[in-house]
Amino acid sequence: MAKIPKIPEEIFQEFTRDYQSIYRDDLKSIILYGSGARGEYVPKKSDLNFLIVLTEAGMDRLKEAFHLIHKWRKRRVNIPLFLTEEYIASSLDAFPVEFLNFREGHVLVFGKDVLGELAFEKKSIRLQCERELKGKLLLLREAYLDSEGRQRGLAQVASASLTALLSLFRALLFLREQEISHHSDELISATAREIGFDEGPFMEVLRVREGTVKPRRDEMERIVEKYLGAIRDLWKTVDQLEVKEG
Repeated sequence: MAKIPKIPEEIFQEFTRDYQSIYRDDLKSIILYGSGARGEYVPKKSDLNFLIVLTEAGMDRLKEAFHLIHKWRKRRVNIPLFLTEEYIASSLDAFPVEFLNFREGHVLVFGKDVLGELAFEKKSIRLQCERELKGKLLLLREAYLDSEGRQRGLAQVASASLTALLSLFRALLFLREQEISHHSDELISATAREIGFDEGPFMEVLRVREGTVKPRRDEMERIVEKYLGAIRDLWKTVDQLEVKEG
């Protein structure tokens, strides 16, 4: 039976050896990101996420990693994100929030730290934050209605959406040149103070996601309704947010 790591570092050497054995000089970096890199990893509950940077020649040999994907999936390692340095450099204007989150929460496992020195345009980040908030609100409303008010469905809808919102909160703190916390509750509170919104609905959804509270159906309906309203108010605030480069 595959052993689930108690801490991410347990598998770093073996994981690196496996990918070095295939890609050799075409392997430029292995980077841990997500909850494992932010100190929020929970054994047997959390998955581990790795970014693997290859040369273009390495990208032409992705199929050689099939057996490693299968092996590591048994130990709760998600399919790695395979990128090249060129792809990263050319994507900072299109996906600034995603790459900012990579930069602000990563652990270098092997090779070159391709994320550490990334630079971003604040206007691109603000625009993506607004676009993502509006999109998430539309999807969340649809999922809310699709749940037909079922307690379990409501909890899943709200919890799933919060991960994406936390990424936007990190981006908003970056825009205001504030320290970015790696812990979800501190991140919500800091963003609420800096941007000016009610943290309550987001904290309630966080507790539901963590499993520390298990509301009844009527209470879950109230939480999600407040949550929807809070997201709507937040995108209106972000729409008016002024940012300065430099």
